[in-house]
Amino acid sequence: MVVALHERGLFSWAEWAERLSAEVRRPEAAADGSDYYERWLAALEKLLAEKGLAGHDEVDAVAAAWARAAHATPHGQPIVLENDPEAAAVQAG
Repeated sequence: MVVALHERGLFSWAEWAERLSAEVRRPEAAADGSDYYERWLAALEKLLAEKGLAGHDEVDAVAAAWARAAHATPHGQPIVLENDPEAAAVQAG
């Protein structure tokens, strides 16, 4: 996702590297790096918010929709946001 957003010109690679480095160096980051992907996600969310591309509420809403869609998707099938039962209810209503 980061590569795709960078390739679309939404931020420079230097900006991404700076945000990721800052997250990895945060005092609450695990010394053994076991939370690297959590730090990576936090860096991306902050960069999206800083750039005005997606705020925290938007990110949280999509994450919740994705979780509902995953729960509603039959095992072995691809997860798509259209499987979110709440989205289907909004579209029908």
